[in-house]
Amino acid sequence: MKLALGPLLYYWTRKRVLDFYDEVAAAPLDIVYLGETVCSRRHELRLPDWLDIGERLAAAGKEVVISSQTLIESESDLKTLRRIAEQARFRVEANDMGAVRLLAGSDGWVAGPSLNVFNDHTLGMLVELGARRFVAPPEMAGEALARVRAAHGQPLETEVFAFGRLPLAYSARCFTARHFNLQKDNCGFRCIEFDDGLALDTRDGRPFLTINGIQTQSARVHNLLGDLPALADAAVDILRISPQAHHMAAIATLFADAVGGRRAPREAFDASRALMPAEACNGFWHGRAGIDEYVA
Repeated sequence: MKLALGPLLYYWTRKRVLDFYDEVAAAPLDIVYLGETVCSRRHELRLPDWLDIGERLAAAGKEVVISSQTLIESESDLKTLRRIAEQARFRVEANDMGAVRLLAGSDGWVAGPSLNVFNDHTLGMLVELGARRFVAPPEMAGEALARVRAAHGQPLETEVFAFGRLPLAYSARCFTARHFNLQKDNCGFRCIEFDDGLALDTRDGRPFLTINGIQTQSARVHNLLGDLPALADAAVDILRISPQAHHMAAIATLFADAVGGRRAPREAFDASRALMPAEACNGFWHGRAGIDEYVA
């Protein structure tokens, strides 16, 4: 199995982003997804900056993919989407059906996780339009994924969200701005203050969700390190690690060692606990509540 670093979901300063990807260049990762997928108001980096980072990572031997925005809300967003689809240097991950329409007929693009592909008929349609890699929705169970892939039948790379806070939903409303009683158009870019999102607890103090601008994430960190044998049985080709503020190279190394047989999966999982910003979960993969931590 290959290892992929998903797109950066949080809003960091320009310097921090550049330093982060300098570290990524040396990490044991095969594929790196780049680009703003959450909010177009985040302006520390623009598309030319992401393409420049992509060139540096490609020179370091990484496969680079440019990810499109998940929720398109304006003509400006559409212009950026068209520019992503028209650039020929890197593969593109389509994260909404507008991106699919622009990429239709080209070969080799990636069907992103927010397309919510849960059946082989939809998957077959995307393959006919040129998709050559399918990223399963994060809430898709392993058994369901195996059924979809078996029914589809055609050769296709399959990628699974294997580590990170789960992206659960997107909204036109900015929850971070709302938290500070600000309007979305005058948000003050407050999400840049929260490296791994803004934790949200229930009234009785239990971790519930994480607010990340217009994106709602899980409170716990989805971690499938201990489930690598089941992922291999499901013919998963690529494991996606979602960026977090700290210990990214160490997390990638644990995955690489477990995939390469240099470390037992459960041992690697246990070692990863100290590197995560919150408790682990893996319920969705096992067809259970996503918040669960299930050991088969």
